[in-house]
Amino acid sequence: MAGTRAAIRYAKAVLSLATEKQIADAINTDMVLISKTIEDNAELKAMLENAVVKSETKKEVLLQVFSSSNDITKELFNILVSNKRVDIIQNVAKKYSELFDIQNGKEMATVTTAVPMTEDLEKKVLAKIKELTSKAVEVKNIVDETILGGFILRVGDMQYNASIANKLNKLKREFTLN
Repeated sequence: MAGTRAAIRYAKAVLSLATEKQIADAINTDMVLISKTIEDNAELKAMLENAVVKSETKKEVLLQVFSSSNDITKELFNILVSNKRVDIIQNVAKKYSELFDIQNGKEMATVTTAVPMTEDLEKKVLAKIKELTSKAVEVKNIVDETILGGFILRVGDMQYNASIANKLNKLKREFTLN
């Protein structure tokens, strides 16, 4: 992902300022809205990534679309435009939300399953994660039929792979070694 390191730097700076002014929650709301809006609107995303469109035009569009945003968020738009980095606004917004969650002791757990998780299974997974990490965790389910069955759990930098595909690959490696 282009500009990821820069996005993290901008996100850290904004989070630091927002925390100092005790409005990190409000800024997080803005960042979630920005990220979701750009993700859902292909035209807006294309316009922001288009090198032909002038930076000032991009800034005007962002200020109109996100007119109810906090002043710090609007200032972020100005800084990104002046540094010619407005194309990474979506990454900055995502990274801000991730850093905000970490700062508040929340973590995102990704559970990859072959079929959508049931509510009962989600409760069991949440209980297990809570037991392992002792943090507030939000679960995101990704459906990937290639794992055949079971699940792959990712929390932070930990991964637990209990997929059928993984077990079959282990068996295959054992047979090829002998």
